[in-house]
This record gives sequence, C-alpha cells and structure tokens, in this order.
Amino acid sequence: MGFFILYSTFVEYKTSNFPIMRYKLKAPELLNATIQLPASKSISNRALIIHALAGGNILPDNISDCDDTEVIIKAMNEMPEVIDIKAAGTAMRFMTAYLSVTEGIHVLTGTERMKHRPIRILVDALRQLGAQISYEGEEGYPPLRIVGHYLKGGTLEVPGNISSQYISALLMIGPALEKGLELRLTGRIISRPYIDMTRFIMKYYGAQVEWTDIDRIKVEPVPYKERHYLIENDWSAASYWYEMLLMNSHPDSEIKLKGLSDSSRQGDSSVRYIFSLLGIKTTFEETTENQPTTITIKRSRRPLPKLEYDFVNSPDLAQTFIVACALMDIPFHFTGLATLKIKETDRIKAMKQEMCKLGYVIRSVNDCEMEWTGERCQPDPEPVIETYEDHRMAMAFAPAVQKIPNLHINNPQVVSKSYPQFWEHMRQAGFEITED
Repeated sequence: MGFFILYSTFVEYKTSNFPIMRYKLKAPELLNATIQLPASKSISNRALIIHALAGGNILPDNISDCDDTEVIIKAMNEMPEVIDIKAAGTAMRFMTAYLSVTEGIHVLTGTERMKHRPIRILVDALRQLGAQISYEGEEGYPPLRIVGHYLKGGTLEVPGNISSQYISALLMIGPALEKGLELRLTGRIISRPYIDMTRFIMKYYGAQVEWTDIDRIKVEPVPYKERHYLIENDWSAASYWYEMLLMNSHPDSEIKLKGLSDSSRQGDSSVRYIFSLLGIKTTFEETTENQPTTITIKRSRRPLPKLEYDFVNSPDLAQTFIVACALMDIPFHFTGLATLKIKETDRIKAMKQEMCKLGYVIRSVNDCEMEWTGERCQPDPEPVIETYEDHRMAMAFAPAVQKIPNLHINNPQVVSKSYPQFWEHMRQAGFEITED
C-alpha cells in the first residue's frame, strides 16, 4: 500500500529513558485564555488504520501530532521487520490486528511497561480467525511475531468488559475479511462510546457495520472507500481546562477551547456534563452542520456536595475528577474503573499514592471503585508528583497548583503521548512553569 508520504514529521518518544526533569508550577490569579486543543488521538489512530485498509491515498485532515499517533504513522511509512510502538497501548492493539491481515512478517514490541500489558484476549480472538501470531517473550504479552495474510473471518465471542480497543481493533479489520466479522460481546460492555466511535468512522469510510442486538455487532465484507475526513479536537484534553477553571477562584475567569463538536462521538465529551454537576457551564458558538467550533466554559453555580459517577464509558477522565473533587473538598464515589490497572501505569495505585502527598486519603474497592470521604493525612510541604510514564498523571495534577502553591511535576515531558503542547498552553494561560 502507498502510505503516509505526505506526513514526514516525527517526534522520538523516550519512555523509560526520560532524562530527569522536574517542573515547578505557579498559578495566575485570573484565567482568561483561548486554547487550540490538540486533535483527538482516539479518532486519529482509528482513522489511520482504516485509511490504510482503504488503500492509503487520501490522508485525514488534522491528524494528531502526539506520540501515540506518530508511532503508527512511522510504522506504516517504514513497515520495518521490528516495529517498536514505545508506550502506545492503542497502537499495540490496533497494529496487532492490522498486521494480521497485511502481508509480511513483523515483530511488534514496545517499552518494558508495554511488555507487561496483557494482550492475550486479542491474540486469541485473531487466532480464531486464522491469524498467525506467536509470543516472542512471556506468554500473553508483547512482543508479538505476526505473519500477516488474508483471513476468512467469521463469528467470535469476546468479553465485553475488557479494553474496548481490543473490540475496535477486531471491528476495523472486519471489512477486509472474506466472510466479514460478527462479534458477540459477553458480560458487561465497557467503554461503549469508543466502540461506537470506531463504528461511526468505519461507516464514514463505507463499511457496513451495525449493532444487531444489544451485545452483537456485525461487519459485512464490504471494502472501505477512501474519503476526505476531518478529525475533531480532543475532548480528553479539554478535561484538564475544565479542571483548571473549577479550581480557579476568580469570578471573571473563563476559557475558550477550539475545535470541539456538540455532536461529538468521543466518549470523553461527557466531561461537559460531569463538570456541569460541579458548576461549570459549557456554551457552544454557532456552527453549521455540526462542524467543530469553539466552546466557552465559565463557572455558573455551586457544585454538588458529593459526586457519584460511573466511569465505565470514560475511564480516562477518572484521574481528572479524583484530583478536582478532592481539592475542591467534594467527596466522591467513582465506579467503572476496572481498566485503570492496565493503563500506562496502575492508575488506581498511582492516584492513591500521589494524592496522599497532597494530604488526601483515597480509598479503592475491589480494584474497580475509588472514593474520598473527606479523610485527610499530613501533606508533603513541597509535593513532587511522580508521573509513572503516564501522560494523564501529569495533566490531571498540574491544575492542582492553584490550590497547592509549591507543586512540582516529575518527568513532565510524558504529556507528549497525547498532548504535546500542554505546558506551552498552560504558559499561554498565564501559568509560570520553570525547570527545577
């Protein structure tokens, strides 16, 4: 396939070899900024896989420049024998399925953390379709040796309570299978909006894919057709600006965020609803045909005295709300967090540890719930937040400097995984950020 010849800028992503760096943050009194959010990583990665399966001639517009997307672009441009996707979990899952139906022999590997993130369920499903995949190291984990070839397809039964990226990876190759694909999802289905996002992008590119029942999705063997596609900006990135505004006490503060759609298919667009419960109002500027536009966020009323929410459909927002609620003295009980343990780090463990540095005792229940009842502990006098090679740890804790003046962030460059301009945008909004 001809591929990303028009896209030639790549950023090297260093994971376990980060040079030691620490940022010290200082907050402004007033927040009044207009932010050009990054393109959605989730949409970009799906659009690029589908683009490749469609023939790779018309590149989507507004592709994310984050590390997770660039490793996919680099891999597909070069298609080397050994493909290192670094810390990009999405890339590992999507590329595993893509390489299974693409002729060639490849070893798919990543960081040490990636080598301990499970992938057996996806590999087993692909093997049932006839894929030739073997483990190069520990059974059930990357690296993977993949011999790509034409697959017949058929019917699969997979757990619905696993990462939705496994399901999306399988769905996206469905049109390339001789018999198409029918998935039956067992148990509770988590992150359903991400599955629907995949389905929506597939349909835009001409695929015939539908829910045939509450737990069944069918993909017909109808090839993709190349089309121009505009990628929306990232609602996940927007969540940190909502968090900043919530913690800012100036009555005239407001933030404008560009490139978001009122009819977004992104699961994390629910952030506007959840923050409305905390007193933040979202206003969309007028646009035509539901195209991306600019939103304005402002504080409008008092927040709820306690927040209870099920994050099963948007687990990547959990860290934002754990920090935001605790520092605003809002007790919370969050459920639907089972996938947090298999993210870039064990986010449940990491959040409990780092919140303790700020003086908050967060409890977890059955590795799928987290709560704060108001319990406090002795905070560190000058807390240093560890980021655990997890972009969302850095971005979720950064707004806390408005409540914790002596806040430091270790290895801040992890934000390049999804939002490379994050610190630049914080400076643009008036935050002082110095290397400590």
